[in-house]
Parts: sequence; structure tokens; C-alpha cells
Amino acid sequence: MARDADNREQFRPDDHDAEHFLLTTVVGSYPKPTWLNRVRDLVDDPDAKFDDEDLSEAHDDAARVITREHERAGLDTVVDGEMRREEMVEYFAHRIPGYEFNGPVKVWGHNYFNKPSVVSEVEYDEPWLVDEFEFTSDVAAKPVKVPITGPYTLARWSFNEAYDDEAALAYDLADLVNEEVEQLVDAGARYVQIDEPALATTPDDHAIVGESLERIVDGIPDEVRICLHVCYGDYSRIYPEINGFPIDEFDVELCNDGYEQIEVFREPDFEPDLALGVVDVHDAEVESVEEIKSNIQEGLKVVPPERLTVSPDCGVKLLPREVAYQKMENLVAAAREVEAELDAGEIDVVAPEPEP
Repeated sequence: MARDADNREQFRPDDHDAEHFLLTTVVGSYPKPTWLNRVRDLVDDPDAKFDDEDLSEAHDDAARVITREHERAGLDTVVDGEMRREEMVEYFAHRIPGYEFNGPVKVWGHNYFNKPSVVSEVEYDEPWLVDEFEFTSDVAAKPVKVPITGPYTLARWSFNEAYDDEAALAYDLADLVNEEVEQLVDAGARYVQIDEPALATTPDDHAIVGESLERIVDGIPDEVRICLHVCYGDYSRIYPEINGFPIDEFDVELCNDGYEQIEVFREPDFEPDLALGVVDVHDAEVESVEEIKSNIQEGLKVVPPERLTVSPDCGVKLLPREVAYQKMENLVAAAREVEAELDAGEIDVVAPEPEP
């Protein structure tokens, strides 16, 4: 069942004057500065005299820029835009003993994915994200959220050459994610997002995801906020099952279909907090503040304000950077205006009232 953890208030800024508080955040990825992509090309050019140490410095510089860009937009919690990551499975597979790479696989059109293979039992060797988290925390004045690709997606989007089935692989990977979360918590992390886009494509496996999450949160303190992000799909195929997941927050991608599926989450009552996408990451047109305010109110049909987080639909890395920034800035402005209108009693909340 959903974790009964009262851990959201820690992210309210000290200078937040409104009575109501809509937590604002990003899902993870953000457009990389053009020069960072150029740096990657230089590292691969033997004539450029540009090495991995130079690339590491460039990653640090980009992480500083994007973290502060998130703060300038006014977000309550930030990430570094995943400046060190290219692909959400490949990044972690390189850090997990038991994986190997045998070349790119064509996924559609002219697009290729460096799909890894699991060739032996997976193991936890060194922390995956602790250095990244500590660096971003040193840069940021706001709390830092840590996105991690979930074990089901790591299993599903890999070639399995070592385990009897994907479930067994996912469970071993979940144990590794648990070790990583423990390391992050020791480093000070209080907001961890598990990304499971594969669940939207194979929803019949929700029981595997649920068991994996049980393993991930084992021993993790209640004050650590655990979010599950699932990309666009037919949510009716995994709801109400997600009410049984041990999470604090469920992040959904609904803006790009005009909230046609919002009713899915109204019966039976939605148990975790809701993180609602209120800007479309597939559209380069910037939503107005008024439009985003209307989108936010879709979430108030499912949960009361004290359980609503406001975010983009998904990672915004494919948008032009200025567009991504403007969407984030308008998102924050809309959330603050909705809070003021809630304080003034100008917005009717139709979500079920919490039980006493």
C-alpha cells in the first residue's frame, strides 16, 4: 500500500507565505547546453587533444548552469538536468557489473539504442549517483531530487542472457537500487524518483514493479520521499493496482492528451500523492500561465492541494532550452497563483477529503 509518510512539508520554502503549498519540481532530463554536445564530439576526436578530464569539467559546468536555471525559474526542488546522462538505461548499465554492451540496436527510423546485455548475475560495486547528488547539492540552494531508472525498466530494456526470467532479474536489480538509495540517503538525499517507463508499455507486469518497489524501500526512512514516474500509457491497466505500491507520490503524464484519463484515478480513491504533468514536453509552444492553472485544477479532481505536486509531463530534454525554461517559469507562476486563489477560497476542490 502507499507509504503513509508525512514527508512533503520539508520541501516548502521558508519564505513561502501562502497557506496552501503546491510542490513544484521537474521530472529529470533538461536540454543540454549546445557547447556540452560539442565537448562530447571533441572527446571522440583524436586530433582535438580533449580528454575525459576535460569532459568531466564540462559536465560540472553544465550541471551548475542547469541547476541554477531551475532555481531561477522558481522550482521548489531541482535536479541537474541529467547533464552527465545520455540514455536512461545505458547510463546505469555501465555502472552495474553483470552488464555488457555489444553494439547499438535500431529502435525506429534512423534511431539507435545501445541496448545492453545481462551476461552474469548483477552486482552492486560502487555508488552510481552519490557524487552527482553531492555536487548538485553543493551548487543548489533548493532541495535536490534524484531520478533513478527503475529495476523493471533496466531489466525489460536489456537482453537477458543470465536469468531464468525478467522478474528474477528485476528483483536482483531492485536490491541494487535499494543499496544505491541507502547510499544517497546517507549523503543527505530526501527525494528519490524511480523512473519506470517500461510499465506503461507492459502494464500486465505491475506485480513485478510492486515487488521491486517493496525491495527498493526496504529500510528507507519515512522522511525520504519516494516518487514513481510512469510515462504515457493506458493508466487504466495499472490502476488501482498502483494504490498498493509502497510509494509516496505517483507521477503521471496526462497533459499531452488533454487529461482524457484523469477520471481513471478518481474511482477508487487515489492513495499516494499525485505529481501531475501540467506542461506538454512534446510541444514547443509555451503554455500560458492561465492554461497551466487550468491544468493544475485537473489534479484537484483527484487529490486535495496538500497532496498535489506540479511538474512537466516528463523530461524536457528534447525541447529548445529557452522553451523548456519558459515552461518551467510559467509552471511555477501558475502554481503560486493557484495557491493564492485556494487561500482566498476562489477554487473549489472536488477531490475526496482526507479521512480524519
